[in-house]
Amino acid sequence: MLKKILLVGLLTIIALNLFNSNVLAQTLDKEAIEALQKAVTTAQESADTAFMLICSALVLLMTPGLAFFYGGFVSKKNILNTLMMSFLLMGIVGVTWILWGYSLAFAPGLPFIGGLEWSFLNGVGLETTDYLKGTEPAEVVSYAATIPHEAFMMYQGMFAIITPALISGAIVERTTFRAYALFVVLWSTFIYCPMAHMVWAKGGLLGLYGGMGALDFAGGTVVHIVSGASAFVAAIMIGPRKAYPAKLSAPHNVPFILLGAGLLWFGWFGFNAGSALASGSIATVAFVATNTGAASGLLTWLIIERVLRGKPTAVGAASGAVAGLVGITPAAGFVTPLAAILIGSITAVCCFFAISYKMKLGIDDALDTFPVHGVGGTVGAILTGLFATTTVNEFGKNGLFFGNPMQLLIQIAAVAIAYLIAIAGTFIIIKIVDATVGLRLKTEAEMQGLDINEHGEEGYGEEFAGGISQFNKINEDY
Repeated sequence: MLKKILLVGLLTIIALNLFNSNVLAQTLDKEAIEALQKAVTTAQESADTAFMLICSALVLLMTPGLAFFYGGFVSKKNILNTLMMSFLLMGIVGVTWILWGYSLAFAPGLPFIGGLEWSFLNGVGLETTDYLKGTEPAEVVSYAATIPHEAFMMYQGMFAIITPALISGAIVERTTFRAYALFVVLWSTFIYCPMAHMVWAKGGLLGLYGGMGALDFAGGTVVHIVSGASAFVAAIMIGPRKAYPAKLSAPHNVPFILLGAGLLWFGWFGFNAGSALASGSIATVAFVATNTGAASGLLTWLIIERVLRGKPTAVGAASGAVAGLVGITPAAGFVTPLAAILIGSITAVCCFFAISYKMKLGIDDALDTFPVHGVGGTVGAILTGLFATTTVNEFGKNGLFFGNPMQLLIQIAAVAIAYLIAIAGTFIIIKIVDATVGLRLKTEAEMQGLDINEHGEEGYGEEFAGGISQFNKINEDY
């Protein structure tokens, strides 16, 4: 009997030890899995955050790139003023975006515009909660699950900086600097922020997150159409330069144009690939499409020049590359490389002939902002409705060529709304600026040059070596 009791006790002890060992092993396995998952998540967040910060810097680089691109086209007496019209945006929008711009563009609000609850970055911190999936609590939010909310805010801020700078190309060499500064504040607040909200914000009227479902991966409507249409309105309302068209000079520095185009091309990788909001397959799709569209646009433009004008030009190469980049922007994350070739080429053709048609109309859009950005953005947005495919991006939609004709109609409707907002809003803003601070320089100052009149300095120090004091003395003697 005693042997039986001892045997049962021994077996019980062995069984308990085995059970405890299994429990311990399972516990250790669970802890190891959780630790591994946490490490993977942390690594992904670190990689995506680094990627997005680099992309933000690339997009910011586009603004100085645009400055040199535009600066090379104007006369040398206006080079500094033209450069400053881009550099100024890094100051003005760099501040207003923090104070109210980001909130109006991306905070919860109406279908047309965000609210003010994120003003001064209130509630915008380092959390990585995915706002687009409706994660609670509502005050701790982000538009991207693996990067801090502030990183997303800063990335979008770079878009807000360069967009109004594009408009400057239509009104260079005749607009006072203070009028331009006031225009930028009003335009970025009342046109850019509502458009960004409608297309990219949760609950926006036009976009994928609760809206009508328009596809705009990186800014065909938000950036290019609204800036191009606004530039066209501004050029008409402000009027042509005094030297237009008979006494206009040729571009004074073509190497600047090529340098600017190269910087734009380089920065555009951040512009488009960064719009994936994470490193990975979609960013790669956008990166490939960006380079392909630019290359296709450049080659197409040079071929057209060779056939129609006899010689391919450096200015044409730069213009074609930029046209291709503009066209591929709304489609970058939704289309195949072959589609990117077609989009870049078609956009370049349309922009080339749009420039010629603009000249026939006699509208002094000085640096062809509307023919390149307005027309290019329009063509790109519409072609997105043809070539988009979910085989490339499951989070997008199919276009007409992939069995969804409704998407083309949605794209056209979004384009029409963007034009309406840009044209009406710019008309009102121009009227306000003209009534308050005035728009145009005096004729003598315009003919003399904006560098010396608006900034008291020169780009090359050739005509007025003594600076503004020497310029004033010349005026007094005159």
